[in-house]
Amino acid sequence: MIFMLCGTSDARELAVRIRQSGAALLTSVVTDSAAKSLQEEGLQVRTGRLTEDEMVRLLAEGGYRAVVDASHPFAEEAHRNAMQAARRAGIPYIRYERASLVYDNHPRLTVVPGYEEAALEAKRRKGSVMLTTGSKTLHIFARHLLGDPDIRLVARMLPRRDNMEKCEELGIEHKNIVAMQGPYSRELNSALYRQFGTTLMITKESGKVGAVDDKVEAALEMGIDVIIISRPEIEFGTVFTEYEGVLEQLKTIIA
Repeated sequence: MIFMLCGTSDARELAVRIRQSGAALLTSVVTDSAAKSLQEEGLQVRTGRLTEDEMVRLLAEGGYRAVVDASHPFAEEAHRNAMQAARRAGIPYIRYERASLVYDNHPRLTVVPGYEEAALEAKRRKGSVMLTTGSKTLHIFARHLLGDPDIRLVARMLPRRDNMEKCEELGIEHKNIVAMQGPYSRELNSALYRQFGTTLMITKESGKVGAVDDKVEAALEMGIDVIIISRPEIEFGTVFTEYEGVLEQLKTIIA
C-alpha cells in the first residue's frame, strides 16, 4: 500500500499511473474539490491536513510501504511532515516535483526568494498589482500594499467561501477580487490584465503544468512587469521530475 500526497493536476495523473501499475494506494488532499477530481478517476481519497503525528499513525495503522509526496512545490509544511513521518515509520519517502521553468534574463522579470520580498518590491514599484499566489499569504501583501493610494491590489484566487471571507477581513474590495477556477489560457490572462490595467503581476514558480509560463509570457508580451517567487529550498533526498522515475522506484519497494 502506498500513501500519496497530491496537490497538483499532474499528481492526479501520477496517482492513476501508480494504480495502473498494480500498486494499491491512498491519496491525500486538502480540499473537497481536489478530492472530487481524484475520486472521478476511481482513486481512494482522504481529505484534510495531517500533522506529522497523525501521518505517522496513519502509516502504521495502514501498513504502508512508502510515501509519495506529490504535493504543491510551495507546500513546505506538508513536505516536512511527510519526510519526518516516513522516517519515523521506517519507510521510503519519494518526492515527485514538476521540473522548474528556466526563463531568459528578461528586463521586466524579477525573481525573489519569498513573499515578503515580493510585497516590498511591489510596494516600491506601485501601480496595479495582480496577485496570483493564492490566499494563504494574502495577509503579507495586504499589510504592505493596501492603503497606498498609488497601488491597486487585485487578488486572483479560487472561488471558495473561506477565500472570500479572508479578503473581506483584510479589507480587499469586491471589485479587486478575481475568483475563478483555472486553468487560465494565455488569452484569458491577457484579458484580465487589460481589465484591471495591470502594471505588475506576482506569481510563484510552480512549473509548466501550473501554467506559470502562460501567466508570465502573457504579461511580458503586454509590457507588464513580473515578480516570480522562487521555490523553497528543501533537501528532499530522492526526487523525480518524471513519472517513470517514481514508478521504477516503487517497483523496487513493493516487489
